[in-house]
Amino acid sequence: QVQLVESGGGLVQAGGSLRLSCAASGRTFSSYATGWFRQAPGKEREVVAAIRRTGGGTYYADSVKGRFTISRDNIKLTVYLQMSSLKPEDTGVYYCAADPFFQVIVGGTATPGYWGQGTQVTVST
Repeated sequence: QVQLVESGGGLVQAGGSLRLSCAASGRTFSSYATGWFRQAPGKEREVVAAIRRTGGGTYYADSVKGRFTISRDNIKLTVYLQMSSLKPEDTGVYYCAADPFFQVIVGGTATPGYWGQGTQVTVST
């Protein structure tokens, strides 16, 4: 089992940057693929980035490719999302999720098993 706590959200102007962190508990963290999801007001939750257990493979939604970078530190039990060139449409609540299977994070056919409480990101014009 793993518990996830996000931090790093806030208010930023368009074109700015933020780094989100997701701190995990549990010695088996390296057994889980992890991902960042976001939910904008009035929209469904969507996956924006994901990373394999060892960090050897990543996935990005088309809308964030080239602007967001996901990484993880299995010693610090933390996953990061570096967000640059932020746009107003990046606004939403960002959630960290974990699941033993990378395809569950990116595939959308099942719900990841573990979620954080979310952190708000607001990008102003």
